[in-house]
Amino acid sequence: MPRPVRVAITGAAGNICYSLLPRIAAGEVFGKDTPVILQLLEIPVDKAQAALRGISMELDDCAFPLLQDIILTDKADVAFKDANWCLLVGSKPRGPGQERADLLKDNGKIFIGQGRSIDAVAADDCRIAVVGNPCNTNCMIAAAQAKRLGAERFTAMVRLDQNRAQTQLARKAQVPVGQVANIIIYGNHSPTMFPDAAHATIAGKPATQVITDQAWLKDAFISTVGKRGAAIIEARGLSSAFSAANALIDHVKALVTPTAVPHSIAVKSSGEYGFSAGVWAGMPVTTTAPGTYSVVTNVVLDEAAKARVAATNAELVAERDMVKELLTASA
Repeated sequence: MPRPVRVAITGAAGNICYSLLPRIAAGEVFGKDTPVILQLLEIPVDKAQAALRGISMELDDCAFPLLQDIILTDKADVAFKDANWCLLVGSKPRGPGQERADLLKDNGKIFIGQGRSIDAVAADDCRIAVVGNPCNTNCMIAAAQAKRLGAERFTAMVRLDQNRAQTQLARKAQVPVGQVANIIIYGNHSPTMFPDAAHATIAGKPATQVITDQAWLKDAFISTVGKRGAAIIEARGLSSAFSAANALIDHVKALVTPTAVPHSIAVKSSGEYGFSAGVWAGMPVTTTAPGTYSVVTNVVLDEAAKARVAATNAELVAERDMVKELLTASA
């Protein structure tokens, strides 16, 4: 049997992880012949730690053959020790009346500590996926702490937006969702992100030929995807949970399995598609080797798409400016 994959997960007693953990333990992410060790981190609060123990008990009761061990802790250095993957799900939600700048700074302090700990104790081959919002900027902050692990190891999740966009196109075209391909998300995981339908296909045909309602593609489609999270909160009173867990599984699987099919992740920009260098922006990538990706740079965007990218880039730059003092914390 192969060596086990050590997976560190933060916010492990939360709603997203309640859906995420059993799927990882069942072999859905790293393969049906790869053992896993779950290293679960939660805040040092009695209620949260009790919930974490309950989740561990449930995982035990599932009798997953691939689940080799479960480590429960409130200490980052314990959770990230020798981890091959660090899934940073937990983050502080916005409080009543709190400004976005305050939220960014509050979470920044969390991701400074986690970034330093990961760089200090994680495995040499460690990859990091950030889910906790604002995930693009949280990822940038965590990566800024790393001296041993390169910035290319740190990615943020925009796969939930990709999945949402894929479903919206399928619904509009009245086809199974599996017939929609090549939908890419550009920019921030926020209402400013840009889902590019111009290069998507539906049943092998250009999506813009199958869906002839251009007004819908340029307005309602983009708005629906961008505001989907808020719509879910309004409908159920809680933020997206199992859909976010599912998207994280898709995110990691797409990075674990080499593929020439483009998929969307947020990575450090080197100026591609007009993004400012150094921000973490959603872009199309292909997976060239397990855990290694290459940005697809030859997608041609029209002027309307470039304007959308410029708007989401402006938000990312503004977020970077809000936390600029945190980006040199490890210097």
